Amino acid sequence: MYVVMSNFRVANGLASEVRTAFLNRPHKVDHEDGFVRMEVMQPVEQPEDFWLTTYWRDRESWERWYRSHSYKDSHSGMPPGLKLDPTQTEIRHFELFAE
Repeated sequence: MYVVMSNFRVANGLASEVRTAFLNRPHKVDHEDGFVRMEVMQPVEQPEDFWLTTYWRDRESWERWYRSHSYKDSHSGMPPGLKLDPTQTEIRHFELFAE
């Protein structure tokens, strides 16, 4: 299984709005070929940080989605004016081989 983990920090006080956006997300990615599941977390001691983990059948499935219009559409529910701290934004790729 292919896992993509991204973390980002909200830089302008909209963390609660981002959390609400994830809670009310349109679930567009859920129907993408190869998508398995998604988890979104916030560190208790750093609530302006978000950790997003998506699980995919394989790398090709994630890459196809990442380059698609569906990827851009899936972010349309984020609050207007959202600013992220570019020094605290990262995407990591993993191979899940044991559970």
